[in-house]
Amino acid sequence: MSQTLSISTLLAVPMAPLVGFVLAGVLGTKFGGNWIGRRMSHSVTILGVLVAFILSAMTLQSVVIDGARFNETLYTWMVVGGLKMEIGFLVDGLTAMMMCVVTFVSLMVHIYTVGYMEEDEGYNRFFAYISLFTFSMLMLVMSNNMLQLFFGWEAVGLVSYLLIGFWFNKPSAIFANMKAFLVNRVGDFGFILGIGLIAAFAGTLNYTEAFAKAEELARLSFPGTDWMLVTVICICLFIGAMGKSAQFPLHVWLPDSMEGPTPISALIHAATMVTAGIFMVARMSPLFELSETALNFVMTIGAITALFMGFLGIIQNDIKRIVAYSTLSQLGYMTVALGASAYSVAVFHLMTHAFFKALLFLAAGSVIMGVHHNQDIRWMGGLRKYMPITWITSLLGSLALIGTPLFAGFYSKDSIIEAVHESHLPAAGFASFAVLAGVFVTAFYSFRLYFLVFHGKERFDQNPDAHHHGDHHGHHEVHAPHESPWVVTVPLILLAIPSVVIGFMTIGPMLYGEFFKGAIFIDSEKHAALEEMAKAFHGPVQMALHALSTAPFWLALAGVATSYYMYMINPALPTAIKKTFMPVYTLLENKYYLDWFNENVLARGARALGTGLWKGGDEYVIDGTLVNGSWKVVGWVSGVVRRAQTGYLYHYAFMMILGVFVLMTYFVWLK
Repeated sequence: MSQTLSISTLLAVPMAPLVGFVLAGVLGTKFGGNWIGRRMSHSVTILGVLVAFILSAMTLQSVVIDGARFNETLYTWMVVGGLKMEIGFLVDGLTAMMMCVVTFVSLMVHIYTVGYMEEDEGYNRFFAYISLFTFSMLMLVMSNNMLQLFFGWEAVGLVSYLLIGFWFNKPSAIFANMKAFLVNRVGDFGFILGIGLIAAFAGTLNYTEAFAKAEELARLSFPGTDWMLVTVICICLFIGAMGKSAQFPLHVWLPDSMEGPTPISALIHAATMVTAGIFMVARMSPLFELSETALNFVMTIGAITALFMGFLGIIQNDIKRIVAYSTLSQLGYMTVALGASAYSVAVFHLMTHAFFKALLFLAAGSVIMGVHHNQDIRWMGGLRKYMPITWITSLLGSLALIGTPLFAGFYSKDSIIEAVHESHLPAAGFASFAVLAGVFVTAFYSFRLYFLVFHGKERFDQNPDAHHHGDHHGHHEVHAPHESPWVVTVPLILLAIPSVVIGFMTIGPMLYGEFFKGAIFIDSEKHAALEEMAKAFHGPVQMALHALSTAPFWLALAGVATSYYMYMINPALPTAIKKTFMPVYTLLENKYYLDWFNENVLARGARALGTGLWKGGDEYVIDGTLVNGSWKVVGWVSGVVRRAQTGYLYHYAFMMILGVFVLMTYFVWLK
């Protein structure tokens, strides 16, 4: 191991945002007496994340150029039996890349927030939360053991809860953060079971030690069944990823989480937190490679999410919700790649997606500011001339999202489609169809959003809500939209650059080079998808040229053309289609009735069960029978016995004679 990665530098990466959190969260809020003002709060938090980003970039450079690696325990918290509970860092290509993505996107969001949350009372609290989030996420990706992974996992869940309900006076925000919290508990229950099984059967929580025992685990079966232990472990771990990375059916929290302020939609629900599940499965690749069943399960869930969540994006009118459904769909793509054993492709898409999706969310926020806090795309239109920077960056982000050749999203998305195509798992047939159909759907809803917001007739003066209520700040007359201030547009520009070029620059080393060497393990005899792809890969330019003759390119083009025709040339058509296919529209409008099912069947069922246990079990059996019943029996017995204890001698003499008579009769009868 080269000596370039020092413990102190690595420790400084998560600690810098943590210090920012403590300063802004304690000294900048009522809790600590408001010692430091707004400017100081955003300065310390931005500085903390900037330091983390610079150090992460240096770490990435050492890892890539010098081949530096780091895997050490920093601190042993406790030892229980033979099980060590430690805090330690593992830095390899996968970690270094994640550190850079997390800190860069977080830095952009911090800067953007200065403009976006300018008029909000909770300004300092918001900066404290996003810094705490950055710290938690860094602890998660840098961990070298499952205890610390779980700590980071739960910490990002907690901060996400605080941020979704940031405006805690809004009932919808409170409902949304509760929903996110509860749905994630379901996933986390699976996750901790998986970790528990590893601890029980491998006797360690350390990644390296656990993976060294992977072959032994593969030979064991789950106690009391004939299931492979590894399959159970992997499916449990993946259920954790389903909650955090919003896979069907645990995806229901993510669209509602748009109740939080826009900067966190970009940070949490696009770039970092939702990708924690994808990162975790890639990190656990030595275990997943041992179970075909688990890989099939992963691929199927991913394919359902990729396709069916995309359909929901088509009918949304809230600008943030459309981007949210697009996130769900793209997370489905990453999951499909994990199932095809193309972990590096999944992580590559995670990285490219982080940039263009953060860009699209922040651009959506810029649009919302420009049109005075209206989020309904039906009342926008023609914003291109008012908001040129937001317009061009949105266009670049959308082109990257739909997989336009040479853009970042193209390289990762096409590689996923290719990997599924090469996969020989039983689930690959359905998954292949889902990811291809998803290309058309994605292009359609992305450009529906783009055309309705930036082109066509200006409709922002017809918004029925604007005239009656005014917006949050009490503007009642309708102003022309305006471009956002530089603190908002600079992050957009800085995110637009990697959204265009990062795929082109990194596809070679990340998918076909040594970048993830030692971090991701693939059993290439059983799962040869990546090897097949490597044979056909002749550089990024060649790949882009070849794409012009493949199905994904033409499907994406068809999606854009269809949305242009339907929303720019013949706007009566969508309404006509809606009338014709009303049942389908109703199904989509109700999000496949999953929320209804959760609220009316699961929640009511749980409540009925709880009430039954309380009324029947607690009140009737425990209180009624055991507690009250026992004193009633004692009272009755003592009442009977009390009758016999009269205190009169002749009563006792009579009882003795009676006793002697009974005994004699008994012995005579025995003979």
